[in-house]
Amino acid sequence: MKLFQKLLLVPTVIGFTSPIIASASETNYGDVSDYSQSQVEVSLESFKPLSNKNPLLAGGEGLSSGETAQSDFDTDTFSSTTTASFAVNIAAGSVDTGAGDNVLGWNYDWELALSTSYTGNDSLDVVLNAGTSKLMSELDMTNSSNQVQVDSISYTTTLGDKSTFFFGNGATAGGSLYNVACVYGAQTDTLSDCGVASANLDEEFGTAAGASFDLGSGFAFALGYEGQGMTSKGILSDSGSDAYGAQVSYTGDSYGVSIAWANIENHDDDNNLTGSTGSTQSKAINAYYTPDLPNFPSISLGLETSHDDTVASSSDEKSHYFVGLQWDEIGDGTLGAAFGSKAPYAENGNAETMYEVFYSYNYADGITVTPIFYGKENAGSTQDETGLMVKTSFTF
Repeated sequence: MKLFQKLLLVPTVIGFTSPIIASASETNYGDVSDYSQSQVEVSLESFKPLSNKNPLLAGGEGLSSGETAQSDFDTDTFSSTTTASFAVNIAAGSVDTGAGDNVLGWNYDWELALSTSYTGNDSLDVVLNAGTSKLMSELDMTNSSNQVQVDSISYTTTLGDKSTFFFGNGATAGGSLYNVACVYGAQTDTLSDCGVASANLDEEFGTAAGASFDLGSGFAFALGYEGQGMTSKGILSDSGSDAYGAQVSYTGDSYGVSIAWANIENHDDDNNLTGSTGSTQSKAINAYYTPDLPNFPSISLGLETSHDDTVASSSDEKSHYFVGLQWDEIGDGTLGAAFGSKAPYAENGNAETMYEVFYSYNYADGITVTPIFYGKENAGSTQDETGLMVKTSFTF
């Protein structure tokens, strides 16, 4: 009986397997072999996500209308109207103030800058940063005790082809649209003003506005204002500090000149008006020359004079100066050296000077390594200060 059941199963098995056997007999095994040995190119584009319409992502375009076609962008895109740039600085070095505090320090800072354009001729700029640079405070780095902060918010737009306007808060300078004739890339905070401490209008009062006008043939004219609009004192008030100024500049093929003037109400380090009501008027000139000669540096100069109308005539005038040389193509980097007054000094006094030397080496795209040496002269019994450090910068 068992043998009979097995014989009945034979036709059934043959019926199921015949199509499979026939299909296998038609397979071109040569093509299969060729396919297994062929080279198939695979790139990141092969794994790129499909386009995803999302009308709620940032960029200003998503909520403007019910049309979803204008918000058609890839899911790996940040925004169609906003760009982000990042910078990280790490510095290691030592500062000797003559007080036995010559220790090795390690400081850092980072910055995130967001720029959004709505019309193609405007820019809303937001800058966030954080860092610590207490030991090497002379470096032009952020010192926020590791707390992330909104450094500045500003909006700039054009009116026609010749006029530009802006307003902003935070660390936005009133002279943001000034065309300062200085091409030296200072590494220390003191020498970064190119010899102009006040006239270029960077008091950081908290609120700023200004305008610039292209006069043609290389000439430009700019206006600037700063006030305390972020405080209860307000702007253009009797209790708040105000500053305003103007600049005229010329830019040629290999040289440039700028002349600035500012009127700044006298204030203390906390931007509070001083007891003696008055202001300081500052005048400054900057100039640079970039000769088209091999192994010859660019030359940047700065000179500022100021007058305080609240002090005696024997000490109401102050001066400030700067000289900077920069070789932009020395090996794979830039060599620079500068000398100038540490701060504005009285007409009958002696200038406290400062100098710096640096070499910025382009290690890779977006990475520079910069050894820096500086010396700062101090008055009286205070010992002079020297610093030696290496700063590594990443930008992307």
